[in-house]
Amino acid sequence: MNFDNILLTQEDNIAIVTINRPKKLNALNKATIADLHTVLKALGKDKNTKVIIVTGSGDKAFVAGADISEFADFSEKDGAKLARKGQEKLFTFIENLNTPVIAAVNGFALGGGLELAMACHFRVASDNARMGLPEVSLGVIPGYGGTQRLPQLIGKGRAMELIMTAGMIGANDALAYGLVNYVVALEELLPLCTKLAGKITNNSSVAIGNAIKAINAGFSTDGYTAEIEAFGASFGTEDFKEGTTAFLEKRKANFPGA
Repeated sequence: MNFDNILLTQEDNIAIVTINRPKKLNALNKATIADLHTVLKALGKDKNTKVIIVTGSGDKAFVAGADISEFADFSEKDGAKLARKGQEKLFTFIENLNTPVIAAVNGFALGGGLELAMACHFRVASDNARMGLPEVSLGVIPGYGGTQRLPQLIGKGRAMELIMTAGMIGANDALAYGLVNYVVALEELLPLCTKLAGKITNNSSVAIGNAIKAINAGFSTDGYTAEIEAFGASFGTEDFKEGTTAFLEKRKANFPGA
């Protein structure tokens, strides 16, 4: 399989999917989301693929966020559609995939990047990783499950703080919070993920798929629907217009509060 925005390597029942937009710090756009959906769907159906590792190209970013230029002029309806389609096509799709997906977080994982990592079944980070959900600095809320999965992983209070401050945390704090399972040097990141994947391949794929389904059932909620609606509503505010315009113009936002 050949794609414009991702690279795929396979060996010993393990597939490594690398998001490959280094000039954009691997930011997620519609085309990349579509490519990821296509390759993950195919790998999920491939009985020879027992584990999938998702990472970013280069050493600066896993995924630095979403491509803001694609939706800066969206309406409320467009915003809700963007969130719903992304959830179905990639984020919830990954979470419910029977094949285990490990996020190898190399560098920045912000906004849609952290949301992608959180949708994976667990995460390993390089020691230069920085993570956060900065969406409120753009006048919008975290989408793609960000408001749901972050509290599930690190607790409500810490998630509230991280989302409301639009701040970033380093790899060691992410480890202490339970957001990632391990932190290693960058050069050790893929070897450790591959080692963990190798341990997984020794076990029953059927049992693992059923375990994923059972674990996810414990977190079943309609919060994702509420998030989609709130995300879409953000696109009708003056704050969103100011936040995205300021971002694209590379200046500090002056939110009118409306």
